[in-house]
Amino acid sequence: MAPIKLYGMMLSANVTRVTTLLNELGLEFDFVDVDLRTGAHKHPDFLKLNPFGQIPALQDGDEVVFESRAINRYIATKYGAALLPTPSAKLEAWLEVESHHFSPPARALVYELVIKPILGAPTDAAEVDKNAADLAKLLDVYEAHLAAGNKYLAGDAFTLADANHMSYLFMLTKSPKAGLVASRPHVKAWWEEISARPAWAKTVASIPLPPGV
Repeated sequence: MAPIKLYGMMLSANVTRVTTLLNELGLEFDFVDVDLRTGAHKHPDFLKLNPFGQIPALQDGDEVVFESRAINRYIATKYGAALLPTPSAKLEAWLEVESHHFSPPARALVYELVIKPILGAPTDAAEVDKNAADLAKLLDVYEAHLAAGNKYLAGDAFTLADANHMSYLFMLTKSPKAGLVASRPHVKAWWEEISARPAWAKTVASIPLPPGV
């Protein structure tokens, strides 16, 4: 059987979202670098994998999947059913929260505070303030939810909902806005719990952050 292939750049949080799950499930995979700086994501060969020219893409035998959350759903369904417990109403709700509420401000903050400095571009302070305020309100909801006796987002077990948050949470904790996580004791405890999982160390080791970040 051909090995799983993951296409992308390791500095991408969307790519990290997928490597998080692959490592969590102990799946072997080949990583194929797609350098956005050279336009490799718009090359005809890559467009055969993702016609939208975005990373990541995953090839598992004859199956090709793109969009990181769709990839993770595919991986969990095929290889890690324990991450998709039933009944799944709470899981599905928190998957939607991550995608539609958490990710937009977290992504914007990571771009402004982590990615732009790496690229040598100036940070937009107004954009930082706006998204930090939005994320603070959202994380207050997480704090209340976790304080109500939920060890993980969907209950007492680690699920895909927790895994899908980890890439942007990690990057946030490496930014000047790390206090958004650290100042909320239950959010902080949740992050410390999920980031202490053995497979996460392997994922972190693959993220090419520059020294001092």
